[in-house]
Amino acid sequence: MPISIMTVFSALAVLWNGPALAAPTGGAPTLDGGVLGVLWALPFIAIILSIAIFPLVAPRFWHHHFGKVSAACTVGAIAPMALVYGVDVALYEFLHTVLIEYVPFIVLLLALYTIAGGIRITGALVGTPATNTGILAFGTIIASWVGTTGACMLLIHPLVRANQWRQRNVHVFIFFIFLVGNIGGALTPLGDPPLFIGFLQGIDFFWTARWMFVPMVALALPLLALFYALDSWVFRKEGPPPAELTAPTERLGVEGKRNILLLGGVVGAVLMSGVWKSGIEVTIYYVPLELESIVRTLVLIALVWLSWQLTSSESRQLNGFSWFPIVEVAKLFIGIFVTMVPVIAIIRAGEAGAARDLVGLLNAGGRPDNVMYFWITGVLSSFLDNAPTYLVFFNFAGGNAQQLMGPLAGTLLAISAGAVFMGANTYIGNAPNFMVKSVVESRGIKMPSFFGYMVWSTVILVPLFALMTFVFFR
Repeated sequence: MPISIMTVFSALAVLWNGPALAAPTGGAPTLDGGVLGVLWALPFIAIILSIAIFPLVAPRFWHHHFGKVSAACTVGAIAPMALVYGVDVALYEFLHTVLIEYVPFIVLLLALYTIAGGIRITGALVGTPATNTGILAFGTIIASWVGTTGACMLLIHPLVRANQWRQRNVHVFIFFIFLVGNIGGALTPLGDPPLFIGFLQGIDFFWTARWMFVPMVALALPLLALFYALDSWVFRKEGPPPAELTAPTERLGVEGKRNILLLGGVVGAVLMSGVWKSGIEVTIYYVPLELESIVRTLVLIALVWLSWQLTSSESRQLNGFSWFPIVEVAKLFIGIFVTMVPVIAIIRAGEAGAARDLVGLLNAGGRPDNVMYFWITGVLSSFLDNAPTYLVFFNFAGGNAQQLMGPLAGTLLAISAGAVFMGANTYIGNAPNFMVKSVVESRGIKMPSFFGYMVWSTVILVPLFALMTFVFFR
C-alpha cells in the first residue's frame, strides 16, 4: 500500500475517532478497542474482498501475487496503527498476534499437513456414491481425534484420485469441507481450535463430547444423507466409470504407516501444552511465551522433520503432495490474522466500543440470549478466525469456566456450536477449508469462487442451522 494512501487513512482514522491513547494491560502498550471506529476494519475488508474477487477477475495476477496483496493489507493495518497510536503499540500488537496466535496456528497446520500428507491410501478407489459417502463419514468420525486439518489432509488425496475421472465432482469436495473440515471436529478440544481455546480456559476435556455430540450428529446425518442422494443422482447421469479404473492394479492398503505414529505425537504435543503448566515464561516485548507453548512448537517442528525424513519422496509424489497449499495458507492467513487485530479489539471493547449494539443483542434483558450467541458467534466465525472469535464471546458470557459448564451450559453450547459449525460457511472460516480448496485446485479440479462456495453453504447449511436454533437454543 503506497505511503500516501496510508497517510490519508491515518488522518481519516484520527478525524473519525479523535486523538486516543492505547489502554495499558500489565504494562503492555495494547490497542484500546473502545476508541476505534469502523474505518479500522478497512484492511481486513480489503483482504477478504481480495480473496473473493481477484481469483475471479484476475486469476493469473492472484496466483503469482497473492502474497504481495496479503503483505500490502498487513502493512495497511500496522502502519496506520503506528502513525496514530505509536510504534510501541503497533509493534506489540504485531508481535502478540504473530507469536501467540499465528505461529502456533501455522506450525500446527504445517505438522498435520506434512505428516498426514505422508500417509498414502493405496488401491483402486472409485468415486461411487457409496465410496464417497463412506470416506466423508469416516473423516467426520476421526476429525475430533486427529483434528480437522489432519483428517482433511489424510483423506483429500485419495478422495481426489477416486473422483478425478468424473465430470461433475465439485459437490464431493464441498461436502467434504462441510463435514470433515468443520462439523466433524466438534467433539474434543483436539478437533477444532476454538474448542482447544476453551480447554485452555478451563473447560473440561469431555464437556464438548457430552454437549456437542447430539448437535453434531443432528447436522452430520442429514448432510451425509443429502450428499448420498445428490451424488447418486449425479453419478447416474454420468454413467459407469472407465473400465481401467475398476481393474485391480494395486492392493488396498496404507503406505507410510510411521506417519500415523507421528500424528499421535502431534495429538500428544497439543494435549501436553494444555495440561502442563510450567509457570515459566519468556517475554519478548511484553509478549509472554509460556514454556509449554515453546516446547509444543519445537516438538511439532521436529515431527515435521521426522515425517519428511521417514517418508519416501516417491510415496509423497504418488499422493500428489505439494508445498503450495500450505504456503498459500501461510501467506494469506498472516494478513488475515494481523488485519483482524483492530476488528477483534472493537468487539472485545463490548459496550465501551463500536460494538455496543452487539452486546445488547447478546444479553437482552440482562440474560444471555443463546440464539444470538449462536448466530453472532457463527456469522463472525465465518469471516474472522473462529478461535479468537470464540474467546471473545466466551468472555462476553462471563468467562467463568465453571459457570459456563453449569448454569450457563446452554450459552457455552451456543458459542461452541456457532464457532465450529459456521466455520464451514466460507473458505476462510476455518483453515482446512482453504487448504482443501488449494489441494483440489492443484490437482486440476476447479472449485467454486469465494461467493460461489457461499451459495452452496447458504443453500445447504443455513436451513440446517435455522432448524438447529429451534431444537437446541430456543
